[in-house]
Amino acid sequence: MSTKDDILSRIRSHTGTRYEKPEITLDAITYADKLKQFSDSLEAAGGQAVVWQPGGDINELIRRHFPEAKRIGSNLPGITVATFNPDSLSDPRELNDTDLAIVEGCFGVAENGAVWITQQVKFKALYFIPTALVIIINKDALVNNMHEAYRQLEGTDYKYGFFVSGPSKTADIEQALVLGAHGPMKVLVVLKEG
Repeated sequence: MSTKDDILSRIRSHTGTRYEKPEITLDAITYADKLKQFSDSLEAAGGQAVVWQPGGDINELIRRHFPEAKRIGSNLPGITVATFNPDSLSDPRELNDTDLAIVEGCFGVAENGAVWITQQVKFKALYFIPTALVIIINKDALVNNMHEAYRQLEGTDYKYGFFVSGPSKTADIEQALVLGAHGPMKVLVVLKEG
């Protein structure tokens, strides 16, 4: 018998009455207006949410929010404001000096303004290298809280995925906040109709 088994055996021999695990139910927070809560939460995290009106030009909307952006990467169809397709690059280091990336998210979380993103580009560095990030999601793809978010992920298959809520930020012990320390300095979530 190994030392580990010996220790566990001695612990079990001194265990008194065993009880069944309790059934745990959780009443997670829900929101009457998920869109408003998502927008407010994202704004509190330093990001911004806008609703893309049907019939509106998404490229014009992006240009309006990022007029200074010169090097813009996206592999999404219909994004004509992009100056290059990141999937055509052969090395992720070629993403350096990208001003703006435009990507698609899967769903948003009203509780904290987070968006679930799965890797839909050749190099995942595209999500973290640019100065600014535009994430496009379906307006109807908002869930109330992280409990619902993780339930939504059950059974899904993806190579790489992550939640992002607002721009990258960090603070030192003196509470000096730095935006863009580990990723984009600005995050805009565009919520589109169906």
